[in-house]
Amino acid sequence: MPSIRLAKPTDSRPILDIYAPYIENTSLTFETEVPSVEAFAKRIETYLQKWPWLVCEINGVIAGYAYASRYRERTAYQWSVECSVYIHDDFQKAGIGKALYMSLFEILKRQGYNNVYAVINLPNDKSVAFHEKCGFNHFATYEKVGYKLGHWKNVGWWRLILNDFKDEPSAPIPFSALNKDFLADLFKEMQKLIYSK
Repeated sequence: MPSIRLAKPTDSRPILDIYAPYIENTSLTFETEVPSVEAFAKRIETYLQKWPWLVCEINGVIAGYAYASRYRERTAYQWSVECSVYIHDDFQKAGIGKALYMSLFEILKRQGYNNVYAVINLPNDKSVAFHEKCGFNHFATYEKVGYKLGHWKNVGWWRLILNDFKDEPSAPIPFSALNKDFLADLFKEMQKLIYSK
């Protein structure tokens, strides 16, 4: 039975088991060194202060995860975030990515964020199709912006709008301060998007 829940620092090892091959063998992430389990646990703990980090667990195994992170440092950018999702190879095409993203975006919406950006290292037809199916629209490509594994890489930017743009907007609510009473019902509903293979 699939379950979506908040990540915990103690999830760092199984999450790294999913993420490390992307670091070592692909340019889908520009991270170049696999962090230690301890450093990654600290990363999860730190991110959860401001943004949600979710995992999908199936039969006790973490099958995928999604999280939001800072877009840029300046205060004027505070209503925008970036998002990422990674799925274990054994659980591809089971609806996990969509379930995680829909959960993530509902939380970010309630926090008061307006823009979610997906940054996709190109070419990556699978990720592009997935994000556009989730409602993202492409708006820019940075050419030869990164170098990894012997190649200069282009990076595309996709945007999803979560909330209306108001004059004098309130600052987004940090995730640690958000009333989380709605999460159990949200996760229960989104888990229905996941199907067993």
